[in-house]
Amino acid sequence: METTLRGVGVSHGVAIGQVRHMGTAVLEPPAKQIPTQDAEREQGRARKAVEAVAADLIARGQLAGGEAQHVLEAQAMIAQDPELMADVDRRIAVGSTAERGVYDAFASYRELLAGAGEYMAGRVADLDDVRNRIVARLLGVPMPGVPDSDEPYVLIARDLAPADTALLDPALVLGFVTEEGGPTSHSAILARALGVPAVVALPGAGELAEGTVIAVDGSTGDIFVDPSPEKRAELEAAAAERKAALAASSGPGATSDGHKVPLLANVGGPADVPAAVEAGAEGVGLFRTEFLFLDDSKKAPSEEKQVEAYRKVLEAFPEGRVVVRVLDAGADKPLDFLTPADEPNPALGVRGLRSLLDHPDVLRTQLGALAKAAEGLPVYLEVMAPMVADRTDARAFADACREAGLRAKFGAMVEIPSAALRARSILQEVEFLSLGTNDLAQYAFAADRQVGAVSRLQDPWQPALLDLIAMSAEAAKAEGKSCGVCGEAASDPLLACVLTGLGVTSLSMGAAAIPYVRATLAKYTLAQCERAAAAARAADTAEEARVAAQAVLSGE
Repeated sequence: METTLRGVGVSHGVAIGQVRHMGTAVLEPPAKQIPTQDAEREQGRARKAVEAVAADLIARGQLAGGEAQHVLEAQAMIAQDPELMADVDRRIAVGSTAERGVYDAFASYRELLAGAGEYMAGRVADLDDVRNRIVARLLGVPMPGVPDSDEPYVLIARDLAPADTALLDPALVLGFVTEEGGPTSHSAILARALGVPAVVALPGAGELAEGTVIAVDGSTGDIFVDPSPEKRAELEAAAAERKAALAASSGPGATSDGHKVPLLANVGGPADVPAAVEAGAEGVGLFRTEFLFLDDSKKAPSEEKQVEAYRKVLEAFPEGRVVVRVLDAGADKPLDFLTPADEPNPALGVRGLRSLLDHPDVLRTQLGALAKAAEGLPVYLEVMAPMVADRTDARAFADACREAGLRAKFGAMVEIPSAALRARSILQEVEFLSLGTNDLAQYAFAADRQVGAVSRLQDPWQPALLDLIAMSAEAAKAEGKSCGVCGEAASDPLLACVLTGLGVTSLSMGAAAIPYVRATLAKYTLAQCERAAAAARAADTAEEARVAAQAVLSGE
């Protein structure tokens, strides 16, 4: 009998197939004492296992490329953390086996993360995955991972670690469903990059029986268990209609009455550029530069290395717009040479622009590298700072850009509610705003983006978040300047229409979402988008906002 469940849709498309559950490693090794003379040998076993797991994560990242590579390289850094390894050595020295030492050291670190505020607690799933891989290697049992199957299936998991999501084979994994996670979790971001339909934050997903046929609608978040032939036909027809619309859509982003909405790509480095170009991106709306700095957490990359990487991206978009975000370190991206190690709540501490202003040499080198990378290129370079709180921050960043001799537009990211509230003031110092809706939602609702239990508050349809976006867009319009969105909200085609109606001037997203957004925008006039935006803001919940906007656009 058909039943319907509701999670959070995070990656468009429809998948219909049998359920297969994610395999897990043996999590807890036996606690037994070893003789003192065996400690050195066990410490060596632990180090070898850690290095092997780190190398495997890096290799998986290189194979996957793009966003996945940056996430997996960050996980490899967790595995090799010197303090963590020192704790493992200490535990083995007093009698633990290698596997038990690793397990207990990670458990201790896990408690620290879980108690360090919700932002860091959201990284516990990544930490658990690294631990499981090391312990599995030491015990000689299968690694956690996707099940073996000759037939395509829908994958069910409590949560998907980046190492698993990055190398999913879309020919076999039709879609996936998780109990945990949110719209901006690592697994959601990677699912969109892969183009695999996905639903997260579905309570009881693990209770779906192996082999059960389900239909996953990654657009709505609906899961249909044992769908009827009629429901399957309806979903397949809707999916076919979407594909046909995509195939017919090309060119710059615009509404049906010609209002231009440039569609840009979010990229994490040169490896992401080909997919962006293929999708028809009109430029880059968010160039994340962290990938260069995560290679070595002890020191910043040289100016020469930065120039080479930046130029590769700038060259890919002649006459296009490329918006570069300077280093956004701190919180879930700590760097030994830049961020404090003892902050009680890193998400609310010295991160983003705050870190760079405390280390002006790092900012100066990066801005100088961007200036050199852009020399002689016919590209419209724009550079923005993350975590701008007020006009003082914006002025400090603009001054640093001018001192570095950077010939570009200077901008500020709106990720903190204070920046939205005082947007006109900030725009006295900079030339554009870019809304990072993931962090803006996180800080507006005090809801960590990685915690499934608060995912409803991370929903970009929340009317309060739409109010903050509207406030920023109205301020930019009043000052004759631009205001784009580079958060994951822009990848939702229906929400893209609402954002356009709110006055947002450009949309930046993962490359895979660009065709969907282009095709949907082209169906509606600017006036329809504005009415949909007003209807969404008049609602009280995210679900009501989505339904209200859909009703306006469908003419109901």
